[in-house]
Amino acid sequence: MKAVQYSRFGGPEVLETVEVETPSPEPGEVLIAVRAAGVNFFEVMMRQDRDVTTPALPFIPGVEVAGTIAALGAGVAGFAIGERVAASLFAAGVQSGGYADHVAASADVVVRLPEALSFAAAAALQVQGLTALHLLRSHPAEARTVLISAAAGGVGSLLVQLAKRHGARRVIAMASSAEKLAMAHELGADAGVDYTRPDWPGQVRAASDGAGPDLIFDASGGDVPAQCLALLAPFGRLVLYGPLSIAGFRPDAETLKTLVVGNRTVAGFSLLPHLAPARLAGDLGELFELAAAGELRLLPGGRFPLAQASAAHAALESRRTAGKLVLEP
Repeated sequence: MKAVQYSRFGGPEVLETVEVETPSPEPGEVLIAVRAAGVNFFEVMMRQDRDVTTPALPFIPGVEVAGTIAALGAGVAGFAIGERVAASLFAAGVQSGGYADHVAASADVVVRLPEALSFAAAAALQVQGLTALHLLRSHPAEARTVLISAAAGGVGSLLVQLAKRHGARRVIAMASSAEKLAMAHELGADAGVDYTRPDWPGQVRAASDGAGPDLIFDASGGDVPAQCLALLAPFGRLVLYGPLSIAGFRPDAETLKTLVVGNRTVAGFSLLPHLAPARLAGDLGELFELAAAGELRLLPGGRFPLAQASAAHAALESRRTAGKLVLEP
């Protein structure tokens, strides 16, 4: 079968298409003919050897796929060959293998797809959809003014919609261009702020009637988290998530003082501790049904042939993309 791997760390050019043996499903596993594989920013960082873990080389990236069942391992019940499914490899602790035309996955992390849901949408709703869902379960938005960074990105665009569904009083979208802010408005954001402009903190205050947001979700890192912290309303909460969220975040003593005086909170978020195979089907099923019914929109991200995985990584690194990038074997 065809797969994309890298044998050294570096830029997108280290990704190469290779022929490897098609896996046979072990007992308790399902073999999936992949129709779509999600591309995530942490996979870019792994390729650069900037992630928390350094993978052994050669390495085939990819932790989320959608496709059809090609074979069943011994002891697997409740699935049939040809069924349309998604497999969240990461939920089983697997960090590799998705950039390929076939993947063997534990049946515990395989979920059926509604007929109305595309394979690309199913790939987009796994890492990023579950992140948005659990962010809001952990930090409820009901009756709050919510500021969402990267609001036209994969997680951010879903957060905008889910925060509104969960009763947010006001959703303020942050993005890096007028085009991306227009996308966020179409998804339900009440106001938009271009954080590439030097006056963006003032825009946030104006959009929150001077009070500041009660809840901020930030994944951008750099100077943004510290500036967000200064914007928080009293008793507000800043939630940092994603591989870049703490890059460059070095709060000084004066900033920390505002936490105490204003009863403000900084919280971190990582998806994996929130996942359990027993709840995965229900969580993904909720997202899949909303998307299939048109109640949760997915921004049109880039779709690349598997052999152009390097172009997909380059596009993601450019920070000019919107929505979810997907590889299609």
